[in-house]
Amino acid sequence: MKQTSDLFEHTAGHVIAGVDEVGRGPLAGDVVAAAVVLPDYPLTGLTDSKALSEAKRLALSEIIRREARSWALGRSTVAEIDELNILQASLLAMRRAVEGLSIQPTLVLVDGNRLPRWPYEARAIVKGDLTEPAISAASILAKVARDQEMVALDRRYPGYGLAAHKGYPTKAHLTALKALGVSPIHRRSFAPVKRLLADPEVG
Repeated sequence: MKQTSDLFEHTAGHVIAGVDEVGRGPLAGDVVAAAVVLPDYPLTGLTDSKALSEAKRLALSEIIRREARSWALGRSTVAEIDELNILQASLLAMRRAVEGLSIQPTLVLVDGNRLPRWPYEARAIVKGDLTEPAISAASILAKVARDQEMVALDRRYPGYGLAAHKGYPTKAHLTALKALGVSPIHRRSFAPVKRLLADPEVG
């Protein structure tokens, strides 16, 4: 899908960073965000990470990391998610990603309809990962990074199937959770986990 930005006339002269996060819905693992300042030339193939095959995401992730003027990851931990709630934790992860950039952006484009609290000029764009190349690049980096982390956590916490479902509440995950109990990387504030902690027999 070829992308064109309807913000082009408003972004001339800006150093633009795109930001997106991955991992709001899972029952386990951190929420991970990425921020990307793209090069001055276009990178082909950028779109919403969920619309790409795993192989294509991996290939594009390598290109983005190599070609971007700057990129950074940010996260909120499981403990922060449980303390703050998932929305605030996601916004915090995005803020941390932007703060990690080696280039100071003058305009930040954020996927979604909410902006973190920060000093940057910013715009929230619903479905921005489909329309704004910098946000697409951020979504790809964030998803690849989080997916790889969940594969590693699957080896550390075997039996839950984390490598397959990446922590999302699939039937297999819920069944394993009831059988094995709640691990340290499960989000205790999320309803299925909270119910299991309250009554292990019900799950």
